[in-house]
Amino acid sequence: MASSSSSSSAIDWKYDVFLNFRGEDTRKTFIGHLYKALVHNSINTFIDAQELRKGNDLSQLLKAISGSRLSIVVFSQNYASSRWCLKELVHILHCMDTHEHIVVPIFYGVDPSHVRKLEGSFAEAFSKHEHDSNAGMEEVQGWSSALRRVPNLSGWDSRNYEDDAKLIELIVEDIFKKLINISTSEKNGLVGMDSRLQKMDSLLCPEVNDVRFVGIWGMGGIGKTTIARAMYDRSNHHFEGCCFLENVKERFPTFDAGEAPLDVQAELLSSIK
Repeated sequence: MASSSSSSSAIDWKYDVFLNFRGEDTRKTFIGHLYKALVHNSINTFIDAQELRKGNDLSQLLKAISGSRLSIVVFSQNYASSRWCLKELVHILHCMDTHEHIVVPIFYGVDPSHVRKLEGSFAEAFSKHEHDSNAGMEEVQGWSSALRRVPNLSGWDSRNYEDDAKLIELIVEDIFKKLINISTSEKNGLVGMDSRLQKMDSLLCPEVNDVRFVGIWGMGGIGKTTIARAMYDRSNHHFEGCCFLENVKERFPTFDAGEAPLDVQAELLSSIK
């Protein structure tokens, strides 16, 4: 997929979420657990490979940002010392301004006011940037402006939570809801989908801890699979294991009770393991 327009409704997204963070601070701790939780909830998340930074290939990261619906920006103590993080942040805000890219800040062990006012470790980092011959004054000012903007967005302060586990649980739930909201039927050209999903909710009774089987009946081409897929995307985060199998009839040409094609078995097992 590739983005081709400044309008969010015209973009074919490659990722749901882009993670912006300073690896030395959080990659092996908070970010590692957050990334695992996002993926576990079927949220397609881009996390940079360390090899990209070693190869100094910023263009791939900027392209990933442009192809993501949402960015999570994790501010840690030494975040501002990373020129990579700051360059990504500037591009993230550009995408927010041009095609409704959503930005969710997380202040991990730092005071949001320190980010907004460039105080503490953020002030120290910018003092070094201003004397760095590799960074132009205009670029440094752009980084400063970006940092001052982000704390005004709705986000999360880790200091308000007892542990990372609870914080991550709430963040992932919030991200999932945001993604659902920007994938509404109108934005995807699925007029009238909301009423159909409400009907499915009433039949499935997700609040009841029980088994449900619901069939969607009708002639080919009327949108049965589309409704099923939309319902799956809307509900799968409630379950520890889930799988969406398409074109089952075509994949069972000579169905023998108790024997499913190996590719179907493999797809099912790989999805719910």
